[in-house]
Amino acid sequence: MCKPCLVLSLVFALVSLAHAAQENRLPEVDKPAPAIDLPATSIGSILPDKKEAKRLTLKDLKGKNVVLFFYPRAMTKGCTIESCGFRDRVEKFAEVNTVILGISTDTLDLQEQFTKKEKLNFPLLADSEKQVTRAYGALNARGSANRYTFVIDDKGILRKVYTKVSPASHPDEVLEFVKEHLKK
Repeated sequence: MCKPCLVLSLVFALVSLAHAAQENRLPEVDKPAPAIDLPATSIGSILPDKKEAKRLTLKDLKGKNVVLFFYPRAMTKGCTIESCGFRDRVEKFAEVNTVILGISTDTLDLQEQFTKKEKLNFPLLADSEKQVTRAYGALNARGSANRYTFVIDDKGILRKVYTKVSPASHPDEVLEFVKEHLKK
């Protein structure tokens, strides 16, 4: 490859990477959280009046705090540890008006299998088209979700972003934040 062609190729690659990074930016804290409208499992666990619903929106949850945790792949070790940690604390979150939502780029069928296998008591959202994962800046280069968590208050405002998550201790860390900062 000629030298000018190599330089142009490098410039194009850098511009492409910068554009991709810009599209996958984290949303700002203290601003409205990006919209969510996705297929979901077990919606009735948090919205009994919508027991038969097949999609969940963030608007459906107005008046409740939301912990939205992204994970790479259903039924893998770290994702199972984190999901079960949230499962075991759902009632403690409910005491502070908070619901848990898990989200990955898996299909709804795989999310349903994961819910059943691990007896998850909160909805899992299927973002197989990756639009919400991208809007939250959680899409990685492999096309799956990074292990990020977003805490959204009862008015739909993003209050906390976690990008460094340890699956085993994270549910307690988030619960403490909610208790300290979003308790009424």
